[in-house]
Amino acid sequence: MLLLGFAAGLPFPLVLTTLSARLRQSGIDRTTIGYFSLVGLAYSLKFLWSPVVDRFALPFLSRIGRRRSWMLLAQFAILFGIVAMALTDPVVHAEHIAWFAVITAFASATQDIALDAYRIESAEPQWQGALAAAYQVGYQCALITGGAGALYAAAKGGWTSAYLTMALCFAVGPLTILFLRETGAAISRATVVQETRAVAFLERSAHWPAALRSVVAWLLGAIVSPIVDFFARNGWKVAVPLLLLIVTYRLNYTTMGVAAIPFYVDAGYTLDSIALISKGYGVALTLGGAVLAGYLVKRIGIPSTLLLGVVLLSLANLLYAYSADRLAPFIAQHAVDPMNAPEPDRIWLIAMVSLDNIANGIAGTAFIAFMSSLTNVAYTATQYALFGTLWSLPAKTLASQWGVIVDKFGYPPFFIYTAVTGIPAMLLVLWLLRRSRRIDAAEDARPA
Repeated sequence: MLLLGFAAGLPFPLVLTTLSARLRQSGIDRTTIGYFSLVGLAYSLKFLWSPVVDRFALPFLSRIGRRRSWMLLAQFAILFGIVAMALTDPVVHAEHIAWFAVITAFASATQDIALDAYRIESAEPQWQGALAAAYQVGYQCALITGGAGALYAAAKGGWTSAYLTMALCFAVGPLTILFLRETGAAISRATVVQETRAVAFLERSAHWPAALRSVVAWLLGAIVSPIVDFFARNGWKVAVPLLLLIVTYRLNYTTMGVAAIPFYVDAGYTLDSIALISKGYGVALTLGGAVLAGYLVKRIGIPSTLLLGVVLLSLANLLYAYSADRLAPFIAQHAVDPMNAPEPDRIWLIAMVSLDNIANGIAGTAFIAFMSSLTNVAYTATQYALFGTLWSLPAKTLASQWGVIVDKFGYPPFFIYTAVTGIPAMLLVLWLLRRSRRIDAAEDARPA
């Protein structure tokens, strides 16, 4: 799971944060960079093709298993995209590098669909917290490689060399797939009954053309059934708040995350400092946060760990706002003369990165365990992809406007705004925590 997490995480910075640094250093304006972050919508919209990954067996490759074949195909597409970005000059061909980033993000999102299904199906529910922690550790190691490693390589040998090196590192993905075993998942009786009703409905519609019945059968099995299943298992009064929690939980992190590296650059920090502190030291702290979250999920439960994570993330954003205010003279000087502007004291960068990355390690791992616990193994890929869309689409749409907000209001108000976006999630987690405690109390009160 560590290596699978690495394969999942490496493309992400190469199409978002590291690419933002590359574009900013190349002289691309902040508003344009903000719109470049829309390539991340591929991760948000992956539910659109997740039923295909869930149900369709690839010709030839399906011999190694449905999950593994999709992961392998996606990984070869990712390799192509990374190499293509390496060989493209963003100043001369900005539109080309945008398309290659879209290809990479689309393939990476497809890999995530199959990989998340594989992870959830490979272990019992009580082990999902540990698996999520292992996945996060691998993912964060990839962020170190694709963040600090790429920035360091770019500082020493240029961006083309850096991206080609990242393509070489990504080769661990296909190699890992070759040594995995395909998973199998038991389908619950309730799910079988539900799909039997769908078949009966089609039989009653025998007067329909055969082609139409085939289309309806596919839609019922691949798209409608996963949604109906979620509401049937939880009921509307519980399902709706759960979905709202998924929508809001990552708002405060994602809306701020794409602005972090451009903020460091605008404040006057060098690529070496950003690589060492943000992408090296910082991601190491995220690893620690992920491991701690794995322990906390087992010890105090998912709801309490979720609450700790979202509160810490909003506090981290407020620290960014305070730091941006204190670093305002450096930002102003860097805007006038970036080549000769002095670098601020690194203690500010260390403080911001420390709290933000520990919080993200805790929140991210708890959130993965939470969403994994909500899926039915009969529809793993589709339901988990839908959950991923619910949180990432609103967050990344808001995040794409960071450049517009900063240009108009400045960094401090922007970071305060990102902290406030965490309040709805805090309220919903408190609801989940109270509900969980009521369920536990009811179970304890039952006679043995």
